[in-house]
Amino acid sequence: MTEPAGAAIAAFLAHLQGERRLSPRTVEAYGRDLAQLSEFLAGHLGRSPHLSDLSELKPADWRAWLADRRRDGVGPRTLQRALSAVRTFFAYARRRWGLENPSLALIESPRAPRRAPRPLSVPAAKSLIDEAGGEGGEPWRQARDAAVLGLLYGAGLRVSEALGLEGRDHPLPEALRVTGKGGRTRLVPVLPAVRDLVAVYVRLCPFDLSDGPLFRGARGGALSAREVQKTVQRLRSRLGLSPSATPHALRHSFATHLLAGGGDLRTIQELLGHASLTSTQVYAGVEASGLIALHGAIHPRARKAAGKGG
Repeated sequence: MTEPAGAAIAAFLAHLQGERRLSPRTVEAYGRDLAQLSEFLAGHLGRSPHLSDLSELKPADWRAWLADRRRDGVGPRTLQRALSAVRTFFAYARRRWGLENPSLALIESPRAPRRAPRPLSVPAAKSLIDEAGGEGGEPWRQARDAAVLGLLYGAGLRVSEALGLEGRDHPLPEALRVTGKGGRTRLVPVLPAVRDLVAVYVRLCPFDLSDGPLFRGARGGALSAREVQKTVQRLRSRLGLSPSATPHALRHSFATHLLAGGGDLRTIQELLGHASLTSTQVYAGVEASGLIALHGAIHPRARKAAGKGG
């Protein structure tokens, strides 16, 4: 336990690179985080730290380190990564040198703010589906792409849920039973327009759909999520949409547009299959910001106020 902390960190990084064969970039990130901790401890303790010092760190010491990082302007996600690097180093040091520090287990990772969904506008969502159905190529593949995107936007399905449908699920019912994350099953209404898109695809598809997946790739196997992503990338480029126009953004759009139309959060939670209402509440923030922007753009009093300010 008399090993200098710097030497122990160097041995750990060599282990990551030589034995675990992590990428140079990953090893470099671990090195930066651990070097910063070592630098902080040198100032905190008044001398270069040894392994014995690391074993004696108390919760207050760990919190002081995190607070120091925050004062440097480091955000929650970076702090999460740094704390993960420290935990990994301590696990290695425990195996190699018998280093123990129970206080580290008492430190919770900082919570990163949930990223707000970035839904598409109603015209953009519709144009993606329309463009998929009118794209050049084999008609059955055009119909397939339009049907898949229609299920994401019209029924709020995840890509995996849409691609998990079986041929025996056709014709789609008015309320589709879907099993999502965590094995949670929910009933999702399927709009007539979406059922029609799927029916057109089934009619044109050259493969026998009586058994196996409903949506097929070019050679008859199951359509992959990567193919759906590539299709949306191609379509958004053609339509001039932003990179945030992804397959999952169509599901975000489903929820946001329902909320804008008067839907309540509890109902939307059930339709999306969220285990917690907290996951659904992010859409309330998105819709609120949209309403504020709309108010500022069209409300007569808002326009007058802007004119006086000029």
